[in-house]
Amino acid sequence: MSIFLAGAGPDQVAFPEVFDRFAQAIRQRSRQEAAARVAVVVHDRGGNPESLLPAYVDPLLARTPVEVVPVLLGAGAPAGPSVFDGVDGLVVGGGLTPGYWEGLAASAGAVSAAVAGGVPYLGFSAGAMIAPQRALLGGYLSRGVEVCGEECSEGLAELEIRDGLGLAPFAIDVHAAQAGTLSRAVGAVAAGLVERAVAVDENTALVLAAAGDDSFEVLGHGNCWDIRRSGTACVVSMLQAD
Repeated sequence: MSIFLAGAGPDQVAFPEVFDRFAQAIRQRSRQEAAARVAVVVHDRGGNPESLLPAYVDPLLARTPVEVVPVLLGAGAPAGPSVFDGVDGLVVGGGLTPGYWEGLAASAGAVSAAVAGGVPYLGFSAGAMIAPQRALLGGYLSRGVEVCGEECSEGLAELEIRDGLGLAPFAIDVHAAQAGTLSRAVGAVAAGLVERAVAVDENTALVLAAAGDDSFEVLGHGNCWDIRRSGTACVVSMLQAD
């Protein structure tokens, strides 16, 4: 299996490598002449998630035959777990992180089972943030003190951690250097909300070989910022692609 957690939304011009690697992974998974079945999960706070599909589907179709299984999330319309049965790949898009969490929380077991069975997962931005066992959904305050800009809050005030999809053993934040959310990830660890977090830059992804792996590969052009508790302090390591 392969788990790709990207630090921004899809950009096949600036960051084609993540689509290249994911397409390769689903071809290896399907091992058949027919098109691979790929579930593409999108949420739109404006109520038109279908309009977002081409940004995720077109780059895949340019690389490999794909049968798309659209999973359109909206208020009061969560995904049914059975939609992920028999897929060869799973893409979860970017946007409002709490919206994606609400749409997929009831399917977390089905998603984690599919990935454990070898289905590759590609999460962009929000799709990366909800992937861990304990997911950072947003917020900009830690005990009432700002740790990032309110514009990055995802509509939440205090930092909020909830059970995620169970695909990574550490929390994920995104747009790290570009949006200043590295400080939010540090704040979550410093406050004891999580023991470890990784903040991912734009045009960058971390790649886990399997769910629960402590180590990861960095793919792309930016950094992954690995934050760990050390006593009462935090230690931050900056990791780049080889």
